[in-house]
Amino acid sequence: MKTYPKLLIIAGSDSGGGAGIQADIKSAGACGAYSATIITAITAQNTLGVNAIEGVSPQMIANQLTAVMDDIGADALKIGMLHSKEVIEEVAKHLQHYKAKHIVLDPVMVATSGDPLLQEDAIQALMHQIIPQAEVITPNVPEMELLLGETIKNTTEFSDYARALAEKFKVSVLLKAGHLKGDKSVDILFNVKTKQITKLSSPRITTKNTHGTGCSLSSALASYLAQGFSLEDASQKAKTFIYQAIKAGGDYKLGKGSGPIHHFYKLGD
Repeated sequence: MKTYPKLLIIAGSDSGGGAGIQADIKSAGACGAYSATIITAITAQNTLGVNAIEGVSPQMIANQLTAVMDDIGADALKIGMLHSKEVIEEVAKHLQHYKAKHIVLDPVMVATSGDPLLQEDAIQALMHQIIPQAEVITPNVPEMELLLGETIKNTTEFSDYARALAEKFKVSVLLKAGHLKGDKSVDILFNVKTKQITKLSSPRITTKNTHGTGCSLSSALASYLAQGFSLEDASQKAKTFIYQAIKAGGDYKLGKGSGPIHHFYKLGD
């Protein structure tokens, strides 16, 4: 009997379909995994921005987790938007109960504007209850700065920040370079178990269609981990997927603002 590589996604919903759990599902499907979902919040958003957010109750989140894990289970998990301390505590409790493995945490803490998305108590709960259970976290530069408590000063030593973050939280780190400048986008993977640094490089593409890249990268990574790839191989495959999806999506127009990437570029135009 055949079985699917199973990815459980814990994240918020994007009504515009470009980011959040919708982008996660598309990425998982494109990268070969079956996705089950735990919706933590509902957003009213489009390519121009987020108009409203309504959180799902911790009890309903717990009910979703129990329903999925008791029946389907998961080979890997991707965690995105967790909007409150109470939700974080509920999710952390269930991860521990089910001995969840291959957890990829996209620490959604800072808006594109630079404003924090979580209150301080929620940030502390994320640091102390979710990150210790993760196999790898995938912060961008503002999130890295918040977690480390310092501002990036020298981009030529980008890998040092990934190492510092990994050593502080005892977790592997895929540090994303999207906020930096240059002809190439070079993400840094620091494997906390082997102390190995892997540079994941791709040409930087000039396009406004980058909505949901962070969600999609972390879901792609988790999808490949669910299929048994090593952290290094899964990260490289996820990086390649995102590069190709951004490249393919650059020629499209959807909405009036920042459009999505093309998750299903492999299917052709």
